[in-house]
Amino acid sequence: MKSLLKFITCGSVDDGKSTLIGHMLYEAKLLFADQERALELDSRLGSRGGKIDYSLLLDGLMAEREQGITIDVAYRYFTTDNRSFIVADTPGHEEYTRNMAVGASFADLAVILVDATKGIITQTKRHTRICALMGIKHLVLAVNKMDLVDFDSDKFDEIKEEFSRITTEFRFESIQVIPVSATEGDNITKKSPNTPWYKGLALLPYLESVDVHASDEVKPFMMPIQRVCRPDHTFRGFQGQIEAGSIAVGDELITLPSHEKAKVKRILVTDQDRNSAHAGQPVTIQLDREVDVSRGCVFTKDNQLQEADSFSATILWMDDSVLTPGKDVLVKVGTKILPGTVTAINYKIDVNTGNTVTADHVVKNELAKCEISLSDGIVFDKFEKNKSIGGFILIDRVTNMTSACGVIDEALQSSYSVDRMDTEITRDVRAQQKGQQPLTIWLTGSVVGNTAIAKEVEKKLVARGYHTMLIDNNSGESVRQLAAYATLLNDAGLIVLVPAGSTNDNDQAIAQEIIGQAFLPIEAAINSSSIEEAAKDIVKRVVKALIPDSYTI
Repeated sequence: MKSLLKFITCGSVDDGKSTLIGHMLYEAKLLFADQERALELDSRLGSRGGKIDYSLLLDGLMAEREQGITIDVAYRYFTTDNRSFIVADTPGHEEYTRNMAVGASFADLAVILVDATKGIITQTKRHTRICALMGIKHLVLAVNKMDLVDFDSDKFDEIKEEFSRITTEFRFESIQVIPVSATEGDNITKKSPNTPWYKGLALLPYLESVDVHASDEVKPFMMPIQRVCRPDHTFRGFQGQIEAGSIAVGDELITLPSHEKAKVKRILVTDQDRNSAHAGQPVTIQLDREVDVSRGCVFTKDNQLQEADSFSATILWMDDSVLTPGKDVLVKVGTKILPGTVTAINYKIDVNTGNTVTADHVVKNELAKCEISLSDGIVFDKFEKNKSIGGFILIDRVTNMTSACGVIDEALQSSYSVDRMDTEITRDVRAQQKGQQPLTIWLTGSVVGNTAIAKEVEKKLVARGYHTMLIDNNSGESVRQLAAYATLLNDAGLIVLVPAGSTNDNDQAIAQEIIGQAFLPIEAAINSSSIEEAAKDIVKRVVKALIPDSYTI
């Protein structure tokens, strides 16, 4: 069976997205005879003076043909000798960013087009950021219209280097840059003699060979329930698509959120019995006993998923109305839909620089970090682990239109904290017992560098008789989690060192809000100094905070 690649084309208006895909289908002879003939006839009235206008294959709406732009997402399925493809040709105009995001939500790979005569522009950066937000890990930058710059390799290299700079903040697994001419066919299906300086593959051969499917089967089993099937009193099955891992008859499952356990009695793929099934397959699972399961519940094996009724998230706002705190919405995560409220807007994200900007509202096509509360708890996972229950959409409760899409960053409820029992043994009592003031030293800067510095600082503090604890941040805890751990240790009367890494002002504000007066942020920059010297300087500042009148070190 051929592998399937789902990809999108995106970029600014008139960068040649529809023309690129149309030319690929035409040149690779992937059209039916009547489609090819219709294209040739339609092109006689097109904008190319009778030459074939390949964009007409995908731009089917009358408004698209009149304006010469893509408005709606056009999906095409085709197959070659090596692979099957589903491509979504997405609009480039800023007005239709919502449509581009919809296309990106289904894709494994994005082909971002850039006009060689214009280079990287704002819309290129916006689409790159949206691709990253929607979980796309593989990019192709197609530098189009190379024929208009005489196939200048220097111009190509300049665009390639600039794109490399703007993608450094994202976690893309692969980025391929290809010089193309969508109208003339250079490097579309085969290497062009006009670019002897380009040593890579042409676009179609590259798409046929790129490996985008990191094995989901090695991940823990997870399946959101889409439907409970009960055709008669003898059969009750749970239907859905396996999003990760594999399952076999006899395996024990955990149902969330009820946490009931049961064993797999039967697995059906379509109407055929199977002993096992794996990620990507739609299945019906029958269990060996009755459990409380309905649409929106989740099957898993090891219960590593999280549950929360509020979370922080990064969203792309796509509604014409302005988003302000207090907005009531419907929130769809996986197969679950719940009423919810956007309770806070933490900041907006500048599409050009990635910098955060303080904001009290969000307008159409802006990216923002928000906090959302739900009427009930949901089951979710980190987005990078599982897109199906790590991403969500916001639905307007009046118009029923999709207002935003986003990814869950972290739970806001105290699922990772411990409820402390009220006793006569308070933080002050514990601190007095240890003879010190509880403090959290929040080290920012290089993650690697400040961890080494934190270890050295702890040694020096312990040598002075202080009681300390160093929190290891190598497992990628969130700011709220680190702050919650630190607060608990402060309550024990300890001085806590947190090598938090490079955090922005908003993250520090969140940490300070949780930790309170015990919060002491220090930048652990080594620069030209050694770790030893940097640690000595930090210890001076810590002792000054602990004993304000202390001058000797």
